[in-house]
Amino acid sequence: MSKPLKDHICEERLFSSIFRKYSKDLHDFLYYKFGNHLNPQDKMQEAFVKLWENCAKIPQTKAKSFLFTTANNLMLNEYAHQKVVLKHRKIIPKNSTNINPEFLLQEKEYKHKLEKAIAGLTEAQRVAFLMNRVEGKRFKEIAQLLDISTKAVEKRIYGALKKLRKDIDEL
Repeated sequence: MSKPLKDHICEERLFSSIFRKYSKDLHDFLYYKFGNHLNPQDKMQEAFVKLWENCAKIPQTKAKSFLFTTANNLMLNEYAHQKVVLKHRKIIPKNSTNINPEFLLQEKEYKHKLEKAIAGLTEAQRVAFLMNRVEGKRFKEIAQLLDISTKAVEKRIYGALKKLRKDIDEL
């Protein structure tokens, strides 16, 4: 036995009246809950397509709850998909680089020059310089750790920088 005519959503006239009755409310619900960036208009229309595809299974009294539940789930799925997309955009491929072999060779040579120049500093200059530039310590912290004045730390680091500039012309 088929459903009574008034309960049969598959009838075009009845479906159109359901669309006119709920489409604006459904769109507004999605817009207010999720914002515009997930395209609530499309999800609202997809929900109505799913209602049409399942029109024989859904009674007219359940149409509104079906539409709102379906549209909400569609938005949640889109939100989860966007999170995955963003996660994969952040991943940088490890195999490909824009660095050419010449740059890598220059970088290696520069690093070697820098290490050699740092090794050529006096011990006092080297310690103060590395504590400041590598460990990020401030002059006052270095002075306390080395039990010297702040001016002495400034003088050591200034002397180290002067010598490094002289030893490495690219610095």
